[in-house]
This record gives sequence, structure tokens and C-alpha cells, in this order.
Amino acid sequence: MDDNRLTIKRWAEEDRPREKLLLKGKSALSEAELIAILIGSGNTEQTAVELSQHILNQCGNSLANLARLSVKDLEKFKGIGEAKAIVIVAALEIGRRRKEVEPAKRIKITSSTDAFNLLHGDFMDLRHEEFWLIMMKRNNEVLKKEMLSRGGVSGTVVDAKIIFKRALEETASGIILAHNHPSGNLMPSQEDITLTKRLRTAGITLDISVLDHLIITDQGFFSFADESMI
Repeated sequence: MDDNRLTIKRWAEEDRPREKLLLKGKSALSEAELIAILIGSGNTEQTAVELSQHILNQCGNSLANLARLSVKDLEKFKGIGEAKAIVIVAALEIGRRRKEVEPAKRIKITSSTDAFNLLHGDFMDLRHEEFWLIMMKRNNEVLKKEMLSRGGVSGTVVDAKIIFKRALEETASGIILAHNHPSGNLMPSQEDITLTKRLRTAGITLDISVLDHLIITDQGFFSFADESMI
């Protein structure tokens, strides 16, 4: 072997995979450089990057093909022992699992109908009252929907402190309130009106906008916002 051949340690700092990641960010690295970080070192003839590139070449430069290799398959490459092979297999498995649990595109609420459609299934066929909360970002993307209380046929108790505690925990900028009327009556009660006004006032103090309050039945919904009551 030519003793003058550069090893990774003798490369310019910005060209070493680990240093390059720190200096330029992970997106600046090639797939071979990322794998080189995993294996740490090459063999007597190749640097870690060259060995990684060789492995990729043998896999058609496809990470998907590389992910199909077993520990035993990887051990066939000179310089890849069991420990390095396990690291490669484990890293690619983490990537596969991450892809499986990639978050779906967030739902955006642009109308009372959007909010109703998000919650209608949760209220369908209930014979008791439930109070739900939709928490949203400033651009109206939904962070989370959550049931806060469950009651009887004629009502449920909701605590304003719990509502805003949950909204603050989720760093919500806006919220939509919702509860159902098992009786099928869509009209808000005086208690519903009073509660909505009280929560809207409290929200202003906390810089959390109470955007709407829906009353939901199996047949449809009533929106305080649509009726200019909020």
C-alpha cells in the first residue's frame, strides 16, 4: 500500500465526515460519509468513506438494497466485522421505523364545518354529554383534540383552569370548544352562552384565542362563531 495515501485523519478537517457534519450540517454529507461515521474506520486498503462507497456500489448505490443485507452479508466486506455490521443494520432499521411513524400532515381548521368534521365521529351516538377541546397553532393547524369531561344526559362540568392548562401545555395559540346535546336540541342554553363568554375573556388574558364553541348532535351542529356569538 502507498504510505502517502491519505487517511481520514489526514484529510482537511472540513472533509472528514464527523467534522463535516458539525461544520456544514447532516444534509451536506453523502450517504457514504454517513455510513463511514457509523463504521468509524476502514481497512488496510480503504478509508471508512472508501469502504462505505464500495459497499454502496455493491448495493447499486441504493440504501433500500443495503437495508436488505443481513449482518452475515455485511461481514463479507473486508473491514466489516460483526460489531460494525450490527451498527449498520441497526441504523437502517431505525430509519425504516421512523418512516413508518412519520407524522401525517396536520389538519387545518378554516371553518366551523372543518371543526365539526374533526369531532363528529367522537360524538356520534353518545347518550351522555362530553366536552372536547381542539388546540391549534397560530396558522390554525390542529395540535391535538382531547376530551376534557364526561357527564350525564343533561350536562357536564368543565373547568376553565383545565382548559387553559392543556392549551398552555400544548403551546396552543387558539382553541375551539365543543360539547354535545344528547337530546338533539342544537340551541345553546344560557349556561352554554355564559361559559363561552367567560372562557373567551380568560383566553384574551392568556393570549389564547377562543375561536368557536360548537354544540353537536347526531343531526348537525351549532357554531357560536357562525352566529356571531363569540
